[in-house]
Amino acid sequence: MNRRAPLIVCMFLALMLVGAWSGLLASFYVGLLTQALLTALFVMSLDLLVGYTGLDSLGHAAFFGFGGYTAALLSTHGVTNVFPLLLASAAGSGILGMLFGAVALRASGAYFLIISMALGYLPWALAIRWRSVTGGSDGLPGLMRPDLGFGIALNSDAAYFTFVTVFVIVCGIALAAIGRSSFGQALRGIKDSPSRMAALGYNVWLHKYVCFIIAAVFAGMAGMLTGFYTGLVSPDDLSVSQSAFGLMAVILGGAGTLLGPAIGAATIIVIHFTVGSMTPYWNSMLGCIYILVVLFAPRGIFRRFVLARKVKTV
Repeated sequence: MNRRAPLIVCMFLALMLVGAWSGLLASFYVGLLTQALLTALFVMSLDLLVGYTGLDSLGHAAFFGFGGYTAALLSTHGVTNVFPLLLASAAGSGILGMLFGAVALRASGAYFLIISMALGYLPWALAIRWRSVTGGSDGLPGLMRPDLGFGIALNSDAAYFTFVTVFVIVCGIALAAIGRSSFGQALRGIKDSPSRMAALGYNVWLHKYVCFIIAAVFAGMAGMLTGFYTGLVSPDDLSVSQSAFGLMAVILGGAGTLLGPAIGAATIIVIHFTVGSMTPYWNSMLGCIYILVVLFAPRGIFRRFVLARKVKTV
């Protein structure tokens, strides 16, 4: 990966933090950046499956929404500190990932895609029907933002944006470290040739299973922070359309790069809230962008304009 790209992103976020705390950046843009960062974390967790392991999933939003619901239910019972809520969402989504992974990873290719989509429907249907616990189609509204403890609140947009920025950067570094580790290299080998990796003595299924659980954990934490930012957790967070959005963001940015899908997700969010406020046909514009990317940058924008440029320079 181009080493300058993460540095440029961090410098941009640092400038945005200064703008948020100084009041130079309007609250609308602070909220937009917060939403973009949380979506980026969700998409990066999906990229661990798609880009590193070759598992195209249409059920990843199940972990995103499940993490949100887990933390929201704990919040209604008096838990207000952000760290126990993050741990609970990570644990809940991780356990769900264990269950779903044990079933979905019995298949591969298009069959895995179909099974993951079918499994993704289960939490969505449960959230709608179990109204006494989940609030049904209305979800769980009125969530109050958690605190850091020691009297440090995250009520203001600037404070929440700061916490989200630091947390997403830490998670991004952790995901990148996983990708560069021997485990991550094994995942890339499995993506390219599972039979060859099996012949070399690697447990292909176990590697996929562990990756599936790790991706579920990060998605759950992203869902928890998103729910408390918007003040609402609903079945939409569990929907297949949310999973499809994540998959399209990975393709748009460039699978297997982490930063590329994150930028792709942020781009979609910005288009949604800016162009969408001016015209109801913003989806058409987004569709045109996808078509252009598939035609002229099939490996993603990040690979086409950043990594490819680095190779030419070298």
